[in-house]
Amino acid sequence: MRLLVIRLSALGDVAILAPVLRARAAANPGTTFLLAAPPLLQPLFAGIEGVEFIATPRRQSPRELARQWIALRPDLVADLHGVPRVRRALCRLRLHGVAVRHIRKERWRRWRLTRRRCKTRRRLTAAWQRYDRVFDACGLQPAAAIAAESMQPLAPRRAADGLRHIGLAPGAQHRGKIWPAAYMETLVRQLSADPRNRLLLFGGAEDKPQLERWSAAYPNTRSLACRGSFADELQAMAALDLMVSMDSANMHFASALGVPVVSIWGATHPFAGFYGWRQHPGNALQADLPCRPCSAYGQKACRYGDYRCLHAVTPDAVLRKINELTDSPYLTPDGRTTVNVDP
Repeated sequence: MRLLVIRLSALGDVAILAPVLRARAAANPGTTFLLAAPPLLQPLFAGIEGVEFIATPRRQSPRELARQWIALRPDLVADLHGVPRVRRALCRLRLHGVAVRHIRKERWRRWRLTRRRCKTRRRLTAAWQRYDRVFDACGLQPAAAIAAESMQPLAPRRAADGLRHIGLAPGAQHRGKIWPAAYMETLVRQLSADPRNRLLLFGGAEDKPQLERWSAAYPNTRSLACRGSFADELQAMAALDLMVSMDSANMHFASALGVPVVSIWGATHPFAGFYGWRQHPGNALQADLPCRPCSAYGQKACRYGDYRCLHAVTPDAVLRKINELTDSPYLTPDGRTTVNVDP
């Protein structure tokens, strides 16, 4: 069977698919998975047997998408995106007799979690589980390993050279997810003061000036922003002992590579279903404020104007969590090695 799998954005949501697709491909060797996804992410899916990557630019029209997908001659479609543009394109595939299975996004439950008053703070179905249910609807053989693996949080890593290789990714798509730059610089300064630490800074073109400035100002610190291909960044990320990121694509890239992540949350919340694959709930640092979560994606402006949720997570709290996971209290400011979080 030729199964067309569609997930065109966002980058983090596509990255969540990687471990699910790997497990399903292994459990269904007679199925060819045609993955339509952003061209940038091809290295993330390289080497998965049974998966053919179909580079799909984001700006294609429904007609262009339909023409491309019909040419692939799929037997069935797994729509993991569920947006109007994709649905319009899939109407043409239905006219060619191709059946389609759609994702259920639980928008009503998401709204109840993020509404201003009377929030229903309950954990929604994880994104990887929603993807997996679509594959069930396609009649694929279940991947028992994926459920068992999801229950085993990633263990802290220890580098053979005795150093602590730590990545930091301060960027995110929306303001409601971005930790204050002064806080991140404080953390970089504290970590770089330990000669055992090796810091790698990850980011895009918009982050490059800031990351280059920090790289020049602090020892043991190197910026990788726009210094190589995406495949090069993934290779460097895979060698990390720990990643520090926002609720962003970098959290999901690191998760897909098996790297533990300390994540910082503001307007969004892990309960919305977009937490990193196999990340321990205690590694999500966030403030217990009645106003949050106010958004599932972080795009809404703070109603108070000060993004107090992000300011409430201090550099010392993040530093304590890093030292706890890397088993080194060397830089703990007050002698403690734990931090209270609300997973």
